[in-house]
Amino acid sequence: MDLKSFIEPIVALAEDAGHAILEVYSTDFEVQSKVDESPLTQADLASNHRIVAGLRHLTPDLPIISEESGLPDFEERRHWDRYWLIDPLDGTKEFVNRNGEFTVNIALIVNNRPVFGVVHVPVQNKTYVGCEGVGAELRDADRPPRPIQVVAKSREPVRVVGSRSHRGASLDAYLAALGPHDMVPMGSSLKFCVVAEGDADLYPRLGPTSEWDTAAAQAVVEQAGGSVVTLDGKSMAYNAKADILNPHFFVIGASDRDWLALLGDSE
Repeated sequence: MDLKSFIEPIVALAEDAGHAILEVYSTDFEVQSKVDESPLTQADLASNHRIVAGLRHLTPDLPIISEESGLPDFEERRHWDRYWLIDPLDGTKEFVNRNGEFTVNIALIVNNRPVFGVVHVPVQNKTYVGCEGVGAELRDADRPPRPIQVVAKSREPVRVVGSRSHRGASLDAYLAALGPHDMVPMGSSLKFCVVAEGDADLYPRLGPTSEWDTAAAQAVVEQAGGSVVTLDGKSMAYNAKADILNPHFFVIGASDRDWLALLGDSE
C-alpha cells in the first residue's frame, strides 16, 4: 500500500468535511445529546457523510469506523489488519462553544497502529499530515506544505497543553509534581498537533478518550518524531480489545526528561 498516494485525496476530503462543518457553524444550529450525553450537531453528521462517502469511493475494500456510524462488533473487526478510523468532528463541545478548537480526524490503522493521519482545523484553515515513510507536515491556508517536528529539548518552564473540557485532580497532581510549567488549555486533537510542531513539550492525558479521538493526531506526532505512550511506556495500540476506550496516555515531544517517572511523585 502506497501511503503517500493517500495524502492529497485525504487532505481534500478532510477540507471538504471542514467546509460542511463551517456551513453549520455559521448558523443558529441545534444541539442534540447522544446516549452518553455528549453533544451532537448537524455538523457532525454532515462531516461524517462526506468523509464516509469519500473513503468508500477511494478505497471500497477497506472497512471504516466512525464515531457517528456505530462500532462494529469486535468479533468482526478483530480480524481487520487495516481500516479507516475517523472522528468527523472532534471537539463538538468546542464547536458548540464557538471557540474554533475543533478538528476533522481521518486515520489509517494498519496492524493496530496509526500509520497515516490527517487532522484538519476548519476555523484556522490548517491541516496536519502524518504519513509513515514521508514524515509530518503542516499545510497552513494557501501556503506550501512545510515539514514539522517535535522539539528535542524541553523549555523552562515546561510548555504543557491539556484538555479544555476535561481536567481532573490527577492532572493537577501531576502538574504539581512537574514543577514550573506553562499550562495552555485547548480542545480536540489540536493538543497533539501543537506538540507535533514543537510549540509544546508535553500533553499528559489522564482522563477518558476514545480511539477515534486520537488516531490521526497520533500519526502526526509520531511522524514528527514524538511519541504517544500509555502510562507503562508502551505505544498506544488500536483495535486490540472489545471497547474503543483509550487508556491514559502521554503525548511526548521533548524526550530529554522522563515524564512518566513523575507519575509516582503525583500519587
